[in-house]
Formats: sequence, structure tokens, C-alpha cells
Amino acid sequence: MKKTLFTLLLIASTPFAAWAQDRIYRCGNEYTNNATQAKERGCRLVEGGNVTVVQGSRPAAGPAPASSSSGGGAATSPPSAPKVSSNDQKARDSDARAILESELRKAETRHADLVKEYNNGAPERNALDLRNPQRYTERTAELKASVARSESDIAGIKREIARLPAPAN
Repeated sequence: MKKTLFTLLLIASTPFAAWAQDRIYRCGNEYTNNATQAKERGCRLVEGGNVTVVQGSRPAAGPAPASSSSGGGAATSPPSAPKVSSNDQKARDSDARAILESELRKAETRHADLVKEYNNGAPERNALDLRNPQRYTERTAELKASVARSESDIAGIKREIARLPAPAN
């Protein structure tokens, strides 16, 4: 009795729409379930499962951006953006540079420590490594990955510093 009741509940809860989906045709980047339209346009039948298509909306066409007089194509802020004085902006840039340079020093120190510990692919063995050679191999691989990651971090910080305006003296 319980088994039959469970089966009936399972069948009743299954959505019937999934069983009766129309044939879907693909016409380039568009989909349709209209067979006559699909034949006229030479569309192909989509097989192998259900297709869900969500209609997107196109962004509203706004006024064309005004070209700058220098022709440099510099990014401009929207008219609703708050105005920042040049002194405030210089202070922000200076703070950002100081923070990034501090992070760069920390990253370079971490990198130097990792390179020293990695020891050109032959890190010093510890007691656990002597008992389990596989652990030594895994630790060496982790150190190598950490060295590569720290090099990438340093390069990223240097790119961020380069993007900042030159420091005012």
C-alpha cells in the first residue's frame, strides 16, 4: 500500500509539460517551435532534450558620447557622478600608491621566503618527509605552485601601480 501511494504521489508531482514539449527548430541563433516558419527559413530540428530560451532585452540607445577635444578617447564619468576636487583625487592616488607599494614589499618578501624554501626544486626534508616520500613530492609541488602564484601576484601589483598617475613631487 505504501509503495503504491508513493508511486502515485511521484507520478502526480511530475510536471506534465515536460512530457509534451513541442518540436524545437534552430534558425541560426534563433529558436522557434513553428514548423511552417521553420520550413520556410530552412531551420534544423533540435534533438536530444528540452530547450529553454529566455528572451533578452537590448540596452536602450542613449545619446552618443561627446568626443574629447584631444581625441584621446579618455573615459569620462557620467553626469550624475559626484565631483571630486583635483587635490582630493591626488590624495586618493597617493594613498592608493602607498598601499600598493606596501603590498608589493610584502609580496616580494613572501616570494623571497618561498624561493628560499623551494631551493630550486629541492626543499630541505623534514621528519615527516623522511617517513613519507610521497609527502615530500607533494610538498615540493605545492611550493612550486606557491612560487608561481607569488610571481603572478607581484606582476599584478606592479601593473596596478603602473596604472596610477605619476606621483606628484
